[in-house]
Amino acid sequence: MTKEKCKYFFKLNKFLLVIFFSVIFFDAAFSQSSSQSGWINIKNFGATGDGKTLDTRSINNAIDAAVKAGGGTVLFPAGTYLSYSIHLKSNICLYLDQGCILLAADSAAGGKYDAPEPNAFDKYQDFGHSHWRNSLIWGENLENISIIGAGIINGKGLARFASERRPVGNKTISLKLCKNVILKDFTILNGGHFGILATGVDNFTIDNLKMDTNRDGMDIDCCYNVRISNCTVNSPYDDAICLKSSYALGYARATQNVTITNCQVSGYDLGTFYNGTYQRKEWNKVPDHEGPTGRIKFGTESNGGFKNITISNCVFEFCRGLALETVDGALLEDVTISNITMREVTNSPIFLRLGGRMRGPEGTPIGALRRVMINNVIAYNADAHFATLISGLPGHDIEDVKLSNIRIYYRQIDSPLAKIQTVVPEYEKDYPEPQKMGVMPAYGFFIRHAKNIELNNVEISYMGKETRSPILLEDVKGIDIFRVKAQTPQNVKTIILKNVEDFHLTQTLGIKNKRIKKAGNKSL
Repeated sequence: MTKEKCKYFFKLNKFLLVIFFSVIFFDAAFSQSSSQSGWINIKNFGATGDGKTLDTRSINNAIDAAVKAGGGTVLFPAGTYLSYSIHLKSNICLYLDQGCILLAADSAAGGKYDAPEPNAFDKYQDFGHSHWRNSLIWGENLENISIIGAGIINGKGLARFASERRPVGNKTISLKLCKNVILKDFTILNGGHFGILATGVDNFTIDNLKMDTNRDGMDIDCCYNVRISNCTVNSPYDDAICLKSSYALGYARATQNVTITNCQVSGYDLGTFYNGTYQRKEWNKVPDHEGPTGRIKFGTESNGGFKNITISNCVFEFCRGLALETVDGALLEDVTISNITMREVTNSPIFLRLGGRMRGPEGTPIGALRRVMINNVIAYNADAHFATLISGLPGHDIEDVKLSNIRIYYRQIDSPLAKIQTVVPEYEKDYPEPQKMGVMPAYGFFIRHAKNIELNNVEISYMGKETRSPILLEDVKGIDIFRVKAQTPQNVKTIILKNVEDFHLTQTLGIKNKRIKKAGNKSL
């Protein structure tokens, strides 16, 4: 070997030795600093991560050890950890590392989740909203908690329904009366009845989650100061991002000060968002048989109210449209929604409903829906059966709603058996869903029991055949229509007025500017 080659190999070996010892030193330093800085590895408490051995006790023991140390981070390294109920504690972070899968065990395997705790107020909301402990991860009355990391939580063993009072887990993450909470970066697959149920949680951040789940994605119930951002939720069988204000805490509490931004929601077949195939073969398996859900919604549980909420820069695809509902006595007020795109909308692109179901303590008055601004919305291929629906109740108007810069393309009614209603019943006590109200007598906008409404720079059209008027107004007091373009079938009027007061129309295609003080029954 030449002298030059010897020098080369000497230098190379020296370099490799430096790299080797650096890795060893870093690993030892990381282990030591992890221990010193509050990082606790669940494998040091006996977790196997083999996907077959139950690791529940090891995980909970690691959390308890972190609590005794004053708090810290519980590390889930790469591996598959089979578990029943995990008990979250204050000042604890669960860190799901890349390659980690936290797998919900099946109750049929011989173990069990924590039993659903008693709740004297569970008659006022669905069973699933009334109990928190029958979950994969749960915590009550906690503060300063987080679940973060790029790992996966697979709720394969969780129940999709929540009607039986036995120790079957039906939620992935369940939190009650907590504060200072962060959920960030992980993925939830098959989340059970709820991927996330948060009730009475304040100062709550949800960021960059991916969810492909078999019922609700996230339910934010009676929570203050919530920030939801950069999340993608595919939930074909129920709602994706859902704000609620139930009576599950034993008193009415508003969901208030909420931002939802830069999120995507959809209703593709379960699992096909995660695997990237985006299939639509099982859309008819939704529990209510009304097509894939997967939307952003307020309600139905609506005892405490919804206040001071903004939604912006969100994408809807192959799912139901935006729904704002208050039917149990709540105030829904001060909401702004902007920069929304929708494609393949499976019912009303925009649904505002004030109802009188009144599932709550006796004597609760009917609520109110008011001060809502919706701006910059494009909806393509929306279901024309139900139109955009804004519907209050007789004597209880929806108030102060402004829709601006809206463009909606409605597809042709695809069922020859669809019966177009000439008179739409109130459906006051019914579950608030557009399909349950039947086919609307207008294809574009059906607005009833409302006042102080504004349509500004709105354009609607249909794709295929249509026989209905674009707009029907009934029992509306004060409506301003400015620069509205509405494709109208031949021999059909553009706007139908029934018991309308203070009607003002300006620069609307094909109709002269009009001011009508009162119209009992008129068409334009």
